[in-house]
Amino acid sequence: MIITNEILILFIAILIICLLGFKKYIWFISLGYGFSISVIGIMLLILFKDILNISYIIASVILICYGLRLGGFLAYRELKSSSYNKKMKTETKDGKDMSLLLKIMLWISCAFLYILMTSPIIYRFVNNSGSDICFIIGMIITSFGIMIESISDYQKNKAKQKDPFRFCDTGLFKIVRCPNYLGELIIWLGIFISGFTSLSGWQWLISILGFLGIVYIMFSGARRLELRQDRTYGNDEKYKKYIKNVPILIPLIPLYSVKKYKWLVG
Repeated sequence: MIITNEILILFIAILIICLLGFKKYIWFISLGYGFSISVIGIMLLILFKDILNISYIIASVILICYGLRLGGFLAYRELKSSSYNKKMKTETKDGKDMSLLLKIMLWISCAFLYILMTSPIIYRFVNNSGSDICFIIGMIITSFGIMIESISDYQKNKAKQKDPFRFCDTGLFKIVRCPNYLGELIIWLGIFISGFTSLSGWQWLISILGFLGIVYIMFSGARRLELRQDRTYGNDEKYKKYIKNVPILIPLIPLYSVKKYKWLVG
């Protein structure tokens, strides 16, 4: 089955969490995103309590930890970082001119996307597929991605504390310019792989759409960040040298810019 009662319950739970976006529309895809993933992990433990085994618990805990870390980091930045908020006021719209209908569409779309993204794990529960080599490999990859994202967020935060007016090119930022986005890609690649031996029929299409969705979002985010950094550091010779020698998102792949790809809108 593509849709089950459990999936409908998960969708409703995510809609409730994503109500945050009606306060500040960007929260649909920031705080709402992180906390929705953690809620999915919690709800999986509740909805499938009768068939829980070690693999299901591990998958749920990974989702919970990932979502709480990301949501907590974003919430701290929103509430405590005056420099971040000051910068975002000039870089992003506040959404006050966004119609209620558009907000509702964004609200529902985000909730639907978060279900698609986590569907490989959700269907492993629904199909009661247990644990196997694909699940183990997927969870290892996902855990590695969480580590990459966490380290890059920490490194950028420390760099900005040292010099808030300089671009970050230390640590993982020497390898790619958006290591946090790379971490996200690795996380969701792992989630996708974890469901390989569990998916069947239309479930494959749902899972593929979810993975392609997050890939698009990460490249769109990289483009948005590149345009913002170009405006801020474009006259800095060190920055010019940096962006010519460090790939924007994927290590060892000579893709140094995505700003010309206007279809990457995010």
